[in-house]
Parts: sequence; structure tokens; C-alpha cells
Amino acid sequence: MSTANAYLTVAGIGVDVVYKHIKNMHISVYPPRGRVRVAAPERLDEDAIRLAIVQRLPWIKKQREQLQAADRQSEREMIAGESHYVWGQRLRLEIQEVSGRPHVDVAGSKLRLTVAADSDGAARRKALDAWHRRQLKAAIPALVEKWQPLIGREVTGWTVRRMKTKWGSCNPDSGRLWFNVELAKKHPACLEYIVVHEMTHLHERTHNDRFVELMDKNLPNWRALRDELNGAPLADEEWK
Repeated sequence: MSTANAYLTVAGIGVDVVYKHIKNMHISVYPPRGRVRVAAPERLDEDAIRLAIVQRLPWIKKQREQLQAADRQSEREMIAGESHYVWGQRLRLEIQEVSGRPHVDVAGSKLRLTVAADSDGAARRKALDAWHRRQLKAAIPALVEKWQPLIGREVTGWTVRRMKTKWGSCNPDSGRLWFNVELAKKHPACLEYIVVHEMTHLHERTHNDRFVELMDKNLPNWRALRDELNGAPLADEEWK
């Protein structure tokens, strides 16, 4: 059973440390981005853990490079039978060709996309992207309202956009947040984690010890949610 948690940075690599009632220390590197986790005996101090990590750096870096070079989900061609994700659920794309404006809905295990008969992949992708944006925009307000009094900061505004390297971002000076449209494909709990993460940055700009303490206080299971988010199927672009 874990008795304490810590977060270290060694050679620019973030390391989660979990203290346990064990005899030996174990270092693990997890997909998809190469998160490093150390299970350490309760008797070890931070210096001893750092030394062990430094000694294993070549192995850690090799593992991270292999994971970060792993294949991502190929670009969707927007044809019937493809797999697509909505709020963490894997659905099969069903194309219905009719006249009129594009329409998207979920029917059981199917994601139904109604489009014009002459629509190409780009038009279908645009329609689905717009639908994902609407899904995300509908889910965010309740989460912001829930967490404002708990975190103790007001959000002045937020925007959904496509982001290539982040799940979310914030401007602590203006109180404004940005969310990656890809979050509409992940489990709802992952969206809540990003909302709390970015709102916590309104208190603390960096991922320092104070930030970790605030996250632990406000959302104790944030590490599990982070891992679930990063372990979910990725799009063809590279996400952090």
C-alpha cells in the first residue's frame, strides 16, 4: 500500500515517486509518452532515489524514445466501418447519404454521419469535427461552475480549439482557458481532469511542488486520470 507520493525532476524528466512497504526500488516507464514511475522503499530518501534514477537514465531514455516513436492511429479516411471515439467509447462509423445539411448522432455502437451523396472525406471530417466541438462546448460549462468555488478562482472565458501539443492551456493573468477539441473523444473524467489542471494553473503557473500539492488536494486521483487520458487511443497527430 502506498504511504506517500512525490514528484521529482531528473535531467528534465518528470518522475512520479510512490513510497511502499517493499524491499527494493522499481523504476517503470509507461506508454504512451514514457511517463516514469518509481516505487521506492519507505526507508529511501530523495537523494538516494535521484541517484538511482541517474544511474538508470540511459535505459529510461531508451524506453521513452521507443514509446514516443510508436505508431499512432492512422488518419481516418471517413469511410463506413472505421473506428471513431466519442467520450471514450469506440464506435463504428456509419455513413448515410441524403440531401440537406450534415448531421451526426450516436446509435448504440454506431456513429452515424448523415451527409450529401457527393461529400468527400474532407467534408465529412469537417462535419464530425464541428459535432465534436459542440459536444465539448456543452460539457465544459458545468465543470467550470463546479470547480470555481472549490479551486477558488474565477474563469473569465474559455475556448475550444485544435491543439497539436497540449490537451489544454491557460492564461493566469487573464483567467482564460483553452481546451483541445480531441478531449471530446476521451472519457468524460479526463475532461474534468484537464479542467481542474488548467484552473489550478490560475494559482500556480508551473508544475512545481505547490502545483502538485494543489492537485492532490482538489483531485486526489488526478494521476490515474492523467494516465487514462494519455493511455487512450491517439489520433494521427502527436499529443502530450
